[in-house]
Amino acid sequence: MTQADSAHTPTEASTLTEQFMQALQTIEQTGDVEPLVALFAEGSSLNNLTTQTWTGQDGAREFWTAYLSNFETIRSEFTHHLQASGTGLMEWEATGQLKGGSDLAYRGVSIIEIDGDKVSAFRTYYDSAAFVNTGVAEVRTQ
Repeated sequence: MTQADSAHTPTEASTLTEQFMQALQTIEQTGDVEPLVALFAEGSSLNNLTTQTWTGQDGAREFWTAYLSNFETIRSEFTHHLQASGTGLMEWEATGQLKGGSDLAYRGVSIIEIDGDKVSAFRTYYDSAAFVNTGVAEVRTQ
């Protein structure tokens, strides 16, 4: 898929990966996580760089609410994406401002596993050093 292919307005023919990208940008603008939560299957799993796993739509709601709570503003821009064989891959750069006012820019990759028309698994990998360099330490549970 070329970047030109991804520039169209989402329709029923859009891939779940494209719907996911649009929903993420929507929640970043509105603060309402429900459009993104709705894409997750009830038995889904979500993982980031921590060792915690969130499950189901309730877990997705908790994950995305916690994500948004880190920022005054945040905007993800997708540089590449692909969906094939039940997997969606998204490369992105996020810019914004952390709670407390520090500017932030970081890059990452997110992967979704797809079951029918729902996300069955979400994993994201990103430059966590961007958070440390701003004075915000990642919370870890032991």
